[in-house]
Amino acid sequence: MSTSFSLETVAKIKSPYKEKFGIPRQPGLAESLISRVQLLGEYANPEMARGLEQCTHIWLLFIFSECVDKGWKPTVRPPRLGGNKRMGVFSTRSPFRPNPIGMSPVKLIAIEQQGSAIELVISGADLLDGTPIIDIKPYLPYSDIIPEAECSFAPNIQLLPQSVKFSSTALEACKTIEKDIQQPVQQQITELLKCDPRPAYKKNNPDHSYGVTLHNANIRFRITDAEIIVDNIELQVGTQV
Repeated sequence: MSTSFSLETVAKIKSPYKEKFGIPRQPGLAESLISRVQLLGEYANPEMARGLEQCTHIWLLFIFSECVDKGWKPTVRPPRLGGNKRMGVFSTRSPFRPNPIGMSPVKLIAIEQQGSAIELVISGADLLDGTPIIDIKPYLPYSDIIPEAECSFAPNIQLLPQSVKFSSTALEACKTIEKDIQQPVQQQITELLKCDPRPAYKKNNPDHSYGVTLHNANIRFRITDAEIIVDNIELQVGTQV
């Protein structure tokens, strides 16, 4: 029996997440964020996606490409546990794994074809722009949903309870980007920040300003006990996803 295998990249993702910092730690937490899965090479064949339009959700299997050369350890410190407790790598979803493979269920919005290019329009992805996709599978509710399943150290979704407040300049920037890409950018930023992208060791500093890149715009924000404040959105060249 072979102990090593080669995998082909069948697609790549075109995502609004241009850097690792700020990406939700699990899929489906920022549902209004739209991404595209672009089929590549011989896999950009309409026959490859035949029947997929009957599915509302799909599984994406991908490579944590930014972590491939960074190695792995038997134990990691999950952000969900505050980064203070070690757990076995196989009991976490850490990207630093013996085989850096991830999987995410996402909503399939449309299948678009222009000439020889085929793209799957999806929402709720938690993938860095350019991430290589190694397989696409239908999400099957009758078998993929397990109502009695439990995970005691992560029993539910954890979102920040604070409301998100935008400065006047930040709101103007949102309108500019929304007009350009025809997406609900203010809602997307709200969903993203309520996932709390801050490192665990910096969460006790309400005056610290953070920057997260989305749609090629730098969002500057602070998080206090009372609210999440978007101070400014610095527009960059090319805001298309």
